Amino acid sequence: MRKVLLSAVIATFTIPMFAQWKPAGDRIKTDWAEKIDVNNVLPEYPRPIMERSEWQNLNGLWNYSIVTANQQKPQQFDGKILVPFAVESSLSGVGKSVGAENEIWYEREFTVPSSWKNKNIILHFGAVDWKTDVWVNDVKVGSHTGGFTPFSFDITPALQKGNNTLTVKVWDPTDKGYQPRGKQVNNPGGIWYTPVSGIWQTVWLEPVAEKYIQSIKTTPDIDRNMLTLSVAAKNLSDADRIEVVVSEDGKQVAKGVSINGLPVEIFMPKDVKLWSPDSPFLYDMQVSLISNGKAVDKVKSYAAMRKYSTHRDSNGIVRLQLNNKDLFQFGPLDQGWWPDGLYTAPTDEALVYDIQKTKDFGFNMIRKHIKVEPARWYTWCDKLGIIVWQDMPSGDRNPEWQNRQYFTGTEVKRSAESEANYKKEWKEIIDCLYSYPCIGTWVPFNEAWGQFKTPEIAEWTKAYDPTRLVNPASGGNHYTCGDMLDLHNYPGPEMYLYDAQRANVLGEYGGIGMVVKGHIWEPDRNWGYVQFNSSDEVLKEYAKFAEQLKQLIKNGFSAAVYTQTTDVEVEVNGLMTYDRKVIKVNEQKLKKINDSICRSLDK
Repeated sequence: MRKVLLSAVIATFTIPMFAQWKPAGDRIKTDWAEKIDVNNVLPEYPRPIMERSEWQNLNGLWNYSIVTANQQKPQQFDGKILVPFAVESSLSGVGKSVGAENEIWYEREFTVPSSWKNKNIILHFGAVDWKTDVWVNDVKVGSHTGGFTPFSFDITPALQKGNNTLTVKVWDPTDKGYQPRGKQVNNPGGIWYTPVSGIWQTVWLEPVAEKYIQSIKTTPDIDRNMLTLSVAAKNLSDADRIEVVVSEDGKQVAKGVSINGLPVEIFMPKDVKLWSPDSPFLYDMQVSLISNGKAVDKVKSYAAMRKYSTHRDSNGIVRLQLNNKDLFQFGPLDQGWWPDGLYTAPTDEALVYDIQKTKDFGFNMIRKHIKVEPARWYTWCDKLGIIVWQDMPSGDRNPEWQNRQYFTGTEVKRSAESEANYKKEWKEIIDCLYSYPCIGTWVPFNEAWGQFKTPEIAEWTKAYDPTRLVNPASGGNHYTCGDMLDLHNYPGPEMYLYDAQRANVLGEYGGIGMVVKGHIWEPDRNWGYVQFNSSDEVLKEYAKFAEQLKQLIKNGFSAAVYTQTTDVEVEVNGLMTYDRKVIKVNEQKLKKINDSICRSLDK
């Protein structure tokens, strides 16, 4: 079925369109950029934690225009853009700045497969930065604000037979607005990077029945050996049943059913398998909505039995725990940027590469730094066994934090509109990522960047999701709230504050830089917190920091984050170059060092 549906997508394009696209600019690119096929861009199912058998991918070449804001749809378009790559990226084929004074218009045609007759058609966007308005056949079908989370609209009433026209308008003020934006700035340099505007994740269609599953929220409880699913469904009646079957290697091991819209409680087998970085076991699930004795909707999902918590050890130190056992969490700061796709990895193979190399390097955790990734990234972390600390992307118009003069001891004065938007987007991020087993810690603020009402935000986050740990302000203005005190120190590790009531962690350190000629973003502006000229020098410094860190682990650190996975633009602090073509240090020696750190609390 999937091949048929993809052919329907391909049929909307003609072969000459390939000639209308090529990567923009002449900067470095990954090897995966050469594998881009405009007729088959990111063809993998975009939401594997809730998968249906039928769908249609709308990625590919669209018409686009950049026009002055608040204008009508342009009569003519500027050219073709390769969706879902941001306008500013090379892989979009455009490579242009947009700015707060302009808007991006997108348009393409699509047809609905005849086999979807009498179905409701849902239009999905993985993520669009930042304010989105959508029309189908000139009928407004919806709007959304937020640059990092998925959204969807039922477009059935706007459809017509044959060809349909999808039109999308996007406005993104980058650093001229109050919205969360992470490291995007209009004048990139240092730790600040190129803007990402417009569509940057997969756009797709999905047919559903009148009653269908909208979302699932999966909560494991290893202490009670129970798995609970809260299922949100459209047009659900009290008599409708939600049925969940849990299986291992195709064999059913547990089952649960509920009516009246209640959560499904599933008692897991006595020999339940727990998820961990050493053994990332995932149970398969099928979730069915049954109405009048008929399964009107089914989705495939998965779950893991695992628990994140803290515990005071025999020396009185509060430690992070996984599955009720002390575990030193150690991983890189992962920015998630690409020289050719910016926010968007060129292929799924590229997307998983950074995670796999993190595992190969001997880490057991990733701090996803002020960015949210596509759903498939988190599924790969689940499968490969990587704990994720998930940052909230920083935002608001505040020159102090953009200039890194942020340790003021006071919090940002946000407008009421800014505060409300932060809370809305933070809730949406937690909602869409809640069911991924890999997520172990929520990080609402980084280094006081846009930091406000920290105790309130930390307490809300913990109350909204008590199954995860909360790191209230990684390296920021510190308050006695949440589960951790998080220090940043460059270049070497240091413990200059200590909290006896919470876990103490080193949220950033390192930044050992090295320029690799032929693999840099710009020839002249490259920088690192410290810089060396050879791989051996970098590894020697890394090993020195590791020995210092081991002593600090004995003194009380329970986690650490090394800066960073890859170079990003002019920042050359990566263990890999920005184009992922060079690993800067000996991989086996790096793994041996990191293994010893991750095992430092083993008994």
